[in-house]
Amino acid sequence: MADDARLAVRRAVRDALTDLAPDDLVLVACSGGPDSVALAAAAAAERPRVGAVVVDHGLQAGSAGVASRTAGWLTEQGLDPVEVATVAVGSEGGPENAARVARYAALQDAAERHGAAAVLLGHTLDDQAETVLLGLARGSGTRSLAGMPAVRPPFRRPLLGLRRALVRSAVPEGAPVVDDPHNDDRRYARVRVRHEVLPVLEGELGPGVAEALARTASLARDDADLLDLQAAEALSSVAADRADGLDAAALGGLPAALRSRAVRAWLVAGGVPAGSLGAEHVDRVVALVTRWTGQGAVALPGGVEAARSYGRLHLRPTPPREES
Repeated sequence: MADDARLAVRRAVRDALTDLAPDDLVLVACSGGPDSVALAAAAAAERPRVGAVVVDHGLQAGSAGVASRTAGWLTEQGLDPVEVATVAVGSEGGPENAARVARYAALQDAAERHGAAAVLLGHTLDDQAETVLLGLARGSGTRSLAGMPAVRPPFRRPLLGLRRALVRSAVPEGAPVVDDPHNDDRRYARVRVRHEVLPVLEGELGPGVAEALARTASLARDDADLLDLQAAEALSSVAADRADGLDAAALGGLPAALRSRAVRAWLVAGGVPAGSLGAEHVDRVVALVTRWTGQGAVALPGGVEAARSYGRLHLRPTPPREES
C-alpha cells in the first residue's frame, strides 16, 4: 500500500511539472506535516533540483524547534536550498487568514530570491472539498465555490486529485512528521468541516462526496474564469480614466454578475486587501449604484472607503476618527 501510494504521489508531481525544464529549481512548502513531507519526498525523487521552505508562524510553543528538525530532515534527503522562514502573523481577517497571508508572502519571497520556477503546496482533494464547503457556507458566489486553483504562479498544488489518506500513507519511514495542533482545534471552521461536517455527509450520502465537491470546484472555476475575464473588459469600459473613478450609470447597466466582479476587481486594485474583502463589502459598494439614495461612504478593509459623487464612484483613504 505504501509503495503504491508513493508511486501515485510521484506521478502527480511529475504530471504537474511537465512544462518545466529538468534543471529548473522547484521549492516545496513543507510544514513538517504528513502531506507536505510526502510531497517533498516525491518531488526530490522526481526532480534533480528541489529545495524547501519551512514556514514558522511562531503561534505555538516549540515551533522553532519543529521547523529546525523538519529543515534538517529535508537537508538529509538531499533538498537544497532548505530554509526556515520565521514570519510575523498579524490579525487582519482572523487568525487563519493572517497566517495564510504571512505564509504566502514568505514563500513568494523565497521563490524570487532563489529564482524558483514553482513552489509546490501540499493541499489534497480533501482540502479542496473542505474549501468548497466553506465557500458555500459563506455564500460568496462562484469564485468561492471554485476552491483552490491547481496553478497560480509561482504556486502549484500537485496533490489536489489525491485523497488525504493516500498521501499520508506515502510518508517515508522515519520522517519526523508533526501534526499541527490547530488541525484539531474546533474553534476553526475548517477543522469543524474536516472532523464533523464531511464525515456526516459521507455517512449519510455515501462515499464520493469529497470527490463530487472537488469536481464542483473544477466546473465552478471554469465558469468563474470566464466571468472574471468578461468583468475585466467591462471594468475597462466604465473606467476609461481610473483616476476619475467609475461611471455609476455605465456600471449600473452591466449584468449583475459582471457588475459585482468589476467592483471587486476595482476595489482590490485600489488597495483593499483581497483576503479581507467579503461579499458584504462588495454588495454595499454596488448599492451605491443600484440602490442610490444619497447614502454616505462605505468603509472597507485596508483603511479605504468608497463614495459616490457627481455620478461616479471614488476610492479614498478613510478619514481619521475625531477625538471625542
